Order: sequence, then C-alpha cells, then structure tokens
Amino acid sequence: MNQSLNRISVISEHLNGIAMNDTAAPVKTQKEELADFVEIFPILTNEILKELPSMDIPQKNIEWIEKMININVAGGKMNRGLTVLTSLQYLIEGRPLSRAEVFKANVLGWCVEWLQAYFLVADDIMDQSITRRGQPCWYRQKNPISNSGSTVGSIAINDAFILESCIYILIKKYFRNDSYYADILDFFHEVSYQTQLGQLLDLTTQPNRGDFSQFTLDTYRRIVKYKTAYYSFYLPVALAMLMAGINSTPAFTTALDILLPMGEYFQIQDDYLDCFGNPATIGKIGRDIEENKCCWLICQAILNGTPVQIDTLKKHYGVDNPKDVEIVKKIYNEIDIRGIFKKYEDESHAILVNKIKSVKIMPQEVFFKLLEKIYKRKL
Repeated sequence: MNQSLNRISVISEHLNGIAMNDTAAPVKTQKEELADFVEIFPILTNEILKELPSMDIPQKNIEWIEKMININVAGGKMNRGLTVLTSLQYLIEGRPLSRAEVFKANVLGWCVEWLQAYFLVADDIMDQSITRRGQPCWYRQKNPISNSGSTVGSIAINDAFILESCIYILIKKYFRNDSYYADILDFFHEVSYQTQLGQLLDLTTQPNRGDFSQFTLDTYRRIVKYKTAYYSFYLPVALAMLMAGINSTPAFTTALDILLPMGEYFQIQDDYLDCFGNPATIGKIGRDIEENKCCWLICQAILNGTPVQIDTLKKHYGVDNPKDVEIVKKIYNEIDIRGIFKKYEDESHAILVNKIKSVKIMPQEVFFKLLEKIYKRKL
C-alpha cells in the first residue's frame, strides 16, 4: 500500500511539473494518448483522497471513497473524456499542443468521466438496473466496510453526490488561475442541470404502464436532448473550445447544431443495443422493456404496428417478466425494427455529414472525429 502511494506521489510530482511546462508535447498515437489519459487517473483520485484525513474522515471511509471512485469512474470506454483532448488538437491549428495543454485537457476529460459516473450511479438506482460495465451496479455491490454481507444499497445515493463534488475539487486545483475558470464551472453546472431535467422527463413517462399517450418521438427527442446529448457530446467539445480561446456565440451555436443531433443518433443506437446487443459486449443487461421506458423502439412500434400489435404491446410492455419481454421483441421483429433502424442510421449519418461539411467557423475534423467513433457501433 505504501509503495503504491509512493509511486502515485512520484508520478503526481512529475505530472504537476508537466502542467507547468509549456514545451511542445510529442506527437503520439491514439493508443499512447489513451495510456497517458489512464495514467493520470490515480493521480487525480489521490488529489481527492489526500485531503480527507485533515477533514477527520476515518480511514475506513477513505477506503470506501477510493473503492467507489475506482469502480464507478474507471473502467468505461472513456470516449467522452478523450474527446476533450482530441477536439483541442483540431481546434488549435498551426502548432502542436504544449505538455501543459495536453495535461489540462486530460484533467477536464476525467472531470467529464466523473460527471458520467455521478449520473450512472444515480440512474442505476432509479432504474433498478442489474449490471454496469460487466459487473453489478454499485448499489448492488457488497458493502466495502461491513461483514454482514449487506450491499451498498441506498448509500449509493450519497456516493453519487460525492462523485459530483470531486469534479469541482479538481477544477479548482488545476484551473483556478485560468481566464476561463468561471466558464468551465458554468458549463458543468448547466449541463448537470440539463441532464437532471432529462432524467426527470425520462422517469415521468414510465409510471403509467399501458398508456402510450406520452410515447411519441417528440417526447423521446426531448428526453434524449437533455439526458444524453448535452453532457455526452456538447460538453467535451465546449470545454476544448474554451481551452482553445474560442468564446464567440456563433461558434458554440454551430457546435450545438451538430452535437445535439449527434447525441440523439447515439442514444437511438443505445436503445437498439439495449434490446438487441450482446450484454458481454455492451457491458450491461438491457431493461428498457421491463422498465416501461419511452425508448426509440417502442415509439417506432407504435408508429409502424397494426392496431392488434399495439394492443398487445400495451398488455406486455413494461412487465418485468421474460415471457412478456419476448412477446414485445417478437412484435419488434414483425415490424422489421432492424430494417427501420438501419434506414434511420444511414439517413441520420448522411444528414450529419452534410451539416459538418457546411461548417466554416471551426475545423470540421472536430465533428467528423466524433461521428467516426459512434457510426455503426458493434452489437
């Protein structure tokens, strides 16, 4: 344990030195950039943990927080976090990024990952989800400091709040003296609020099983815009724009015009994968049907199904029973939901490509790179 802490201390001193270094960073491959991104995670975690003893927090609770951070923040695909650095590389043209810029972009990237973790821990409790990233959701995991065999349970609600607070500790440490410090804070606060509103919209369409009056594409798009698109697509790019010194309203309007539809495209893929994806590949067991979610698939089934099929869906959609789920999936197959999805995916991709090609105010590559990551994600 002490050797691990000593190693973290050495790396921390090295990376903090980099943060003050304005020399050009070497050009690296995507694999090397990922390794650099992963390397600073324990350093940032240590920045959170090292203040706790002075706050008179007992060691067992410090260990709880450390485990909670490691399980919920690390282990994802990290696409949101990596997008900050990738976008900054395209936004600052004509010169390589400095070591300090690379480091600080990665810090902001991890702040986005911390935000994602905060949302997921809370979302899994509200949805009573089973797995996340291939393991039990945090609230279902064994209580780290109890010998009774109990689970984390509702303590996870407070853990979600702790994860959110970590974001502002890191931003204060690394960006307090930057001219865009207040703008970063504003973005995180605004996007958090937008996502929470999206979650409210999502949850309030669920309770009335058998009532499809709210299951419309307009309702669905509103949920997705607020719950997914702002924090997953707009936030990482907007943070990179701030670092690049971009502060014009037209530039941010352009980014929104592309990134919000891209977020919708991503979420529709996610809904499709929730139903038809391999849990071993996507890292979770899909439960949109059982949870009576206003997802893209049920909206399409209502639009494309016969009256008899829709009546059947009203009886079986939202029932937490494997037989009912199979009946719903059978109707999805009967209306050729796979074909409807493929047609949507191709058309949406073409629309996004045309939108990006019309951008003049900033490099198009910022948006093309993001689109490339999500187009035709594997089942």
